Amino acid sequence: MKTTRTISGHSLPLNVLFVILNLAGLTLTTMGFHDHFEAQKLLFVSIGLVLMLFSAVALIFFKGKLMIATVSRVIVGSLFLVSGLIKANDPLGFSYKLEEYFEDGALAYRIKEFFGTPGFSLEYFIQHALVLSVIICIAEIVLGVLVLIGGKMRLVSWSLVILMLFFTFLTWHTSTCDSKTKFTDRDTYSLANAKEASLADTKIEEAKTNKDIKIISKNANEVVVEELKAPQCVTDCGCFGDAMKGSVGRSLTPKESLWKDIVLLYLVIWIFVAQGIIKPNNVRQNWIYVPVSMLLIAALSWVFDWYFPIIFSLIAILAALWIYRFRNKRIGNHYSSALIVTCLCGIFIWYVLKYDPLRDYRSYAVGNYLPDLTKNGDPGKYQSLLVYKNIKTGEKKEYDGSSKEFMASKIWEKTNEWKYLEMINKEIIPMRLPSIDTAQFNPSRSIKALSEDELQLDAVKKQLKNTRVTGLRLEDKVTMERTEIPEIEYNVESYPPDTYTILDTIEVENPELSDVSIRKFLFTAPKVIVVFSKNLKEFDLAHLNEIKSIAASAKKAGVPFVMVVGSGDEEIAAFKKKHNLHVPFFINDGIELKAVSRANPALMVLKHGRVKGKYTGNSLPTFNWIQSNLLAK
Repeated sequence: MKTTRTISGHSLPLNVLFVILNLAGLTLTTMGFHDHFEAQKLLFVSIGLVLMLFSAVALIFFKGKLMIATVSRVIVGSLFLVSGLIKANDPLGFSYKLEEYFEDGALAYRIKEFFGTPGFSLEYFIQHALVLSVIICIAEIVLGVLVLIGGKMRLVSWSLVILMLFFTFLTWHTSTCDSKTKFTDRDTYSLANAKEASLADTKIEEAKTNKDIKIISKNANEVVVEELKAPQCVTDCGCFGDAMKGSVGRSLTPKESLWKDIVLLYLVIWIFVAQGIIKPNNVRQNWIYVPVSMLLIAALSWVFDWYFPIIFSLIAILAALWIYRFRNKRIGNHYSSALIVTCLCGIFIWYVLKYDPLRDYRSYAVGNYLPDLTKNGDPGKYQSLLVYKNIKTGEKKEYDGSSKEFMASKIWEKTNEWKYLEMINKEIIPMRLPSIDTAQFNPSRSIKALSEDELQLDAVKKQLKNTRVTGLRLEDKVTMERTEIPEIEYNVESYPPDTYTILDTIEVENPELSDVSIRKFLFTAPKVIVVFSKNLKEFDLAHLNEIKSIAASAKKAGVPFVMVVGSGDEEIAAFKKKHNLHVPFFINDGIELKAVSRANPALMVLKHGRVKGKYTGNSLPTFNWIQSNLLAK
């Protein structure tokens, strides 16, 4: 008769001890590979691997696989639920990250290198990034619930392994990508397409002088070009979206992300190995595993300063268990559990796509004081070091040229033993960009492109006062040609008195002022309403009349109203004319506007630089509501 495997195995106390030792070994090994513990790396890794190997063998010998697999299920399930919900909270943001990976020089270059296929590309998936984003988010959450309740463990364990191998490959690529290397890329340009034909002509010309470009073939239909390119390295894997930046102040480094996935993959392997002995939870087990999982989810929610995952996870788990308990076998199964969790995920994702992320971790979230977020970066700290190499052993030593150690070593005199290699800048404290980079967020407009709508803004009028500066009119004594220059540019070396005569003092255009920026105005204005559009071609016109109404009411009330868009002057002029829209328009980089809001359009209310409210087109308030609830307070 076949016996049922219990979680206790041959010895409950011993298996508990071995599980603790195994997780302790895993923790020590992971710590050993962290830069912070570089000095203790050998010690930590050695002890960690010994503990992991000893406890793994002991767990197998004492039939403790089910116990460590159960612990792994609780940890992996909880992490998958929280990670999946954070991605599902901002599926558009996750899709932008996937688009980065699908760029031709990003993830695809690894495939090109591994399999020698220079023509391989993942760019086809860019147009499907949002769909893939949603599928991955839902898959994480559904797998998280099923692994916790023990449903369809063979299918789930295989899915977990495949998903973790995919994530680990992504983070490995991110952590090892070197933008200084080059890979061979092959592109085919169709001559039937005017744009591609033009690019092909450019490549043919470049190939004559650039050794990195090679024309493989050329016929009446297409041109095949092979080129050495630098890879596009993704600096942030997007594992937790913007959540870590918004909660703890920074994202995981690429190396930390890799080790996070390695740890999860290790735990998933225990689940995979034990898949045949894992059964669906009974009532008693659910009363233990679910509360423990909820505690882990609560701890992660505290880290990310967002407690919605606790509520959603509990509802999803209880819904999955409830439908599984149906007496009707067609409904009461784990496929139905997966389906009901998928429906819950779908409702949540539909809501955040229609409106905006439920929890906004981005720099432009409601409540944030924007001027402070332009100053919270760190320039970093670097040390210049001299590198010497031992001629016989190849050993390298690094010295601070001004240190006592260097002066005492007199290594520069030992030319028969040591050879000077180079001077390097070693990073002591990493540089960190501010949350809002002023180079990226700078709504501005060329002076030549300003219309009457922009000229009505006081902020623009003040800047235009400096468009004219004192200048000089000079005359060349030989050619009699006259030149007008700003007074500040005049010097006797460039314009010697024996060659040039100063005719008059005049006013000339200020060469340092070609654009007007409203960033300072947005950060300091007592009140201002801003509508953002990352691309006017994709502007949801269904909300244009509401925006016009708000703009008209704001004008009557004396509240400044501006639009900041990621489109050019010609598109702006055409848009204003077509829709009879007379409001000030300013231009900003469209990528940064994606960080402001995922919606197009989105409305933001600012008061002395603080975000008082932010709304998508689907949730636009009336001006009276804005006035009484946001601006009057």
